[in-house]
Amino acid sequence: MAAAVAKPLQRLIVPNSSGKKHTATIIFLHGSGDTAIGVRHWLNTIVKGVFQFSHIRIIYPHAPQQPYTPLNGELSNVWFDRRSIDANVTEVVQSVDVMKDKIHKLIEDEVRSGIPYHRIVLGGFSMGGAMALHAGYRYNRALGGIFSLSSFLPKDSIVFKEIHNYKRSPPPAILMAGDSDDLVKFEWTVAVANILKSLKVECQFHSFENLQHEMSIQEINILKEWIIQKLPDSR
Repeated sequence: MAAAVAKPLQRLIVPNSSGKKHTATIIFLHGSGDTAIGVRHWLNTIVKGVFQFSHIRIIYPHAPQQPYTPLNGELSNVWFDRRSIDANVTEVVQSVDVMKDKIHKLIEDEVRSGIPYHRIVLGGFSMGGAMALHAGYRYNRALGGIFSLSSFLPKDSIVFKEIHNYKRSPPPAILMAGDSDDLVKFEWTVAVANILKSLKVECQFHSFENLQHEMSIQEINILKEWIIQKLPDSR
């Protein structure tokens, strides 16, 4: 695993559609076992076109292969290891922190290119959403927002502890989940949203009837509207 995580994150970059320099950035993290190319293709299939914005560049990082305990230690493209997929099991913070730091490096690269922190939104699907909550809230900079789709954090997550100690306003968030998810239990996502709200995070939560562990067009349309609210065209 050391060799895999020592390399910089590979990424797929989708430019904004206007042809002009982008004024904001989305970093979209895929789920466990997926790829940057895979999640981009999935989004394009959902919207029946191209998931794109006129003024926002999208970066799809690619998680390296590493041993994954829920798959009996088999190699998989995952952001971090976990003991099991269960909100009652304590997270492996050391594993999470390796990728957290690499995502922060991606963010710093964008800032150096001229994009302010508050013009960057970070999020993802499933494990990618959990990773976004770690990288977005365990950071000394305030991003424009954080989104988490069909994701969860353990009840005793270090994310909640760090937000509790904030001396500033936390970034806003939007969480979404299907009520028929058979992998990430619906109530786990609801619990995360409620805890964030209790910690004074401006947090929206949207549920989708009969949606399983997947994304839907209704969900993506809501996400796009939220992103445009947080990252309006500043030209």
